[in-house]
Amino acid sequence: MLISILMNITPEQPKIIVVGSSSIDLVLTTDRLPKPNETVLAQKSENFFGGKGANQAVAAARLGASVYFISCVGMDPLGQQIMRNLVDEGVNVGYVFEAEDAPTGTAFVTTSEGINSIVVVPASNFLLNISHIAAAEKFFDTADVILIQLEIPMETVEFTVELAKKYGKKVGIYAAPAKKLSQDVIEDASFIVAKSSELSIIFGHELREEILRKYPNKLFVRDDSNSTTYFNGSEMKYYRNQHDSMLHKMGMGDAFTSGFAVAMCHGNSIDECVKFGNDVSLKVTRNSGSQSSLPHLKDVWSK
Repeated sequence: MLISILMNITPEQPKIIVVGSSSIDLVLTTDRLPKPNETVLAQKSENFFGGKGANQAVAAARLGASVYFISCVGMDPLGQQIMRNLVDEGVNVGYVFEAEDAPTGTAFVTTSEGINSIVVVPASNFLLNISHIAAAEKFFDTADVILIQLEIPMETVEFTVELAKKYGKKVGIYAAPAKKLSQDVIEDASFIVAKSSELSIIFGHELREEILRKYPNKLFVRDDSNSTTYFNGSEMKYYRNQHDSMLHKMGMGDAFTSGFAVAMCHGNSIDECVKFGNDVSLKVTRNSGSQSSLPHLKDVWSK
């Protein structure tokens, strides 16, 4: 579906700052997920570039944005691999810091029939601190959108939101892994993407519809069927698109968030931003690897 993002593209690239995690993902494919204290055999193991921050940085770059990435890796071979990959993807890594006292982050994923069990070792990602963000402050003034996720310390998230507010910039938050967000962060965010199953952790124990109605055109609730629900101020909106071969569901939230942000930079309506984010997310499900499967702009429109 061609939406107006293609009509609204301006001569200048959108400028997006992504603040977040980077990692190497070890993915094990099994016939079924193991039960507690059970051993199962994997059909295969694969390594992929990952981390919610790096995924969003690469996604935005592939969709035509100029991307600055603020992150932290270890001074180890995995960190160097991540840095080289980001450069190859056209992401500016001038503010990807190297930690001396922690290794590069890793994620261990067991997947079976599209269901994932994921354990993340944050490592150097949890060393990304306020001073790292402050060092890149000069770029906030020229950015269109700042994207953040929650695989980094919450005080770093909160400082980033404050800095974006100082410069009057839009902020997108992918609230995963789920943590409770402060009211200041919620109010200052331009949009928040969250998983349906994790709303009570992020916002407190309220009914799903009540939470959505509290934050019209700000909260976008996602599920694994590639559906997005939100309240536009007068009615609940629901958008879903999927195909029969949704084989891999890792990275769908990152893809949606980046697609939504890029569409927003081009002046699209909320409805169009949601549709474009969904289209980008759908493409990720056709191939392995949450980052390697991210589409380029021209690929989003191919069937």
